[in-house]
Amino acid sequence: MVTVYDVPPEKLILKTAEKLKGIDSIEPPEWAEFVKTGRHTEKSPSQDDWWYTRAASVLRKIYVKGPMGSSRLAEEYGGYADRGAKPNKAVKGSRNIARKCLMQLEAAGLLASVEKEGRGISPQGMSLLDNAAKEVYEELNA
Repeated sequence: MVTVYDVPPEKLILKTAEKLKGIDSIEPPEWAEFVKTGRHTEKSPSQDDWWYTRAASVLRKIYVKGPMGSSRLAEEYGGYADRGAKPNKAVKGSRNIARKCLMQLEAAGLLASVEKEGRGISPQGMSLLDNAAKEVYEELNA
């Protein structure tokens, strides 16, 4: 059986993002085209459908690294802020983006709340990711 660990993450995330576009509860907020993804970035994302890519990435990250909340996800998507003459400093990404993705994925039934740990992957979410991984595996080995 092919799982998330058996395929390249980039291809899996893109395949999962395509599947997430078909789910009604996952859609970019109205402010998504103007927002930066963190203090460390200079511009907003250039992709039109970056929200679905981020949601797919969040889903995969929770599958691989276990239950987590918005603060830990913000750390995962952080980077280094340019502080001019001072040394660069590690900063978190946007907690609002992480929180909205978690809420939408939970509303779709792909995540479930885990007490005192944040949100973890649900059986439906595991199935979605494993099916996407199987499709990517078959494309790579065809």
